[in-house]
Amino acid sequence: MALTGRPDGPPLVPASGGDPAAWLTRELGRFRETAERCGLPATAAGPLPDCRLLGERAALGGFVRQGRSSPGGAFRLMRAGDGGWLGINLARACDAASVPALTEGAVAEPSLRDRDWAPLEAWVGTRTAREVCERALLLEIPAARVPDDPSVPRQDSDVPIAIGPRAQPPAPGVPPLVIDLSALWAGPLCAHLLGLAGASVVKVESTRRPDGARFGPAAFYDLLHAGHASVAFDFANPDEVVLLKALLAQADIVVEASRPRALARLGIRPEDVAARRPGPTWVSVTAFGRTGPGADRPGFGDDVAVAAGLFARDADGTPLVCGDALADPLTGVRAAVAALNAYAGGGGVLLDVAMSDVAAEAAAFSGGSGRTAEPACAAPPFARSPSAAARPLGADTDAVLKEFDLR
Repeated sequence: MALTGRPDGPPLVPASGGDPAAWLTRELGRFRETAERCGLPATAAGPLPDCRLLGERAALGGFVRQGRSSPGGAFRLMRAGDGGWLGINLARACDAASVPALTEGAVAEPSLRDRDWAPLEAWVGTRTAREVCERALLLEIPAARVPDDPSVPRQDSDVPIAIGPRAQPPAPGVPPLVIDLSALWAGPLCAHLLGLAGASVVKVESTRRPDGARFGPAAFYDLLHAGHASVAFDFANPDEVVLLKALLAQADIVVEASRPRALARLGIRPEDVAARRPGPTWVSVTAFGRTGPGADRPGFGDDVAVAAGLFARDADGTPLVCGDALADPLTGVRAAVAALNAYAGGGGVLLDVAMSDVAAEAAAFSGGSGRTAEPACAAPPFARSPSAAARPLGADTDAVLKEFDLR
């Protein structure tokens, strides 16, 4: 709540009336229960976080609520010429670089480098919300319309999909080996929680395109990746892709957050990994799911949350950003719960964890109380202290390959 609302106004609750913090508390409880059932200490590498993890990035980055802009500043809600509202996310350099094409030259990229949204807002005001979003998505710019009705998660959301034979359930106290191919927040949070439950985590990055979170608040990156080995490959080098595939074959749990086509270009498919031996669990975190019309749609935590109905409204009805990229931490926790449950059951499954489904579920969750929190209950963002510094990019590549006799 402290991250929701106008800078000069009170903290606000979601317009949906739901309680994402209560939803998250329930999911963290489920994670602890599953870890205990597996004989894994849920505090092996430090205490489990509570619902305050929703604000950890903001606390470490010094972010505050900014009304129609996200606390991090990359996302902005705007009113279109037809009266509809939409949000555009310029989280990547390529997104800002595509704005001149989006606006047919009406807005130049330099105006957006310092988050001067006025020229883009003026252009959006001359178009319909649908037109702007369709044009943005054609250019791979994450965008979302503010929905009139609450979103509903897919009926098959989070249902494990068999991709290979199961293994025998692990003996009590045997932690999984996690290979983390993900980046930014949702996937790394999943791997972080599994690490807190005792898993051995190996983070794999591209030497040409490392995790973008490395260039954000250093303490936040350290918080999520402390204690994880760092392996880096050149994904453009066929020999190194062979090594990546061999490493994936060692994993009990693979966590990735790419659109399906990205890994397919490397010849990496969950089914192929599952065919190497029984039991791996493949966790696929996407914006809008691996299948259907949103399979290749780009999305980040703020725009996905809005698309799923997780936003606030000012007293005059103006939509405002709700929290800091909420779809990311909500999804990271749900993915960790699903991954640990699948591992406990012998694996051999693909978990299609869509941020949009998770955000829609959390937006509608009442916590059984039927009440929403009062603004006076808002607390400032809080963050745990990192247990150590994260490993430099690729620092453990040779050691990990040697450990598994791959080099």
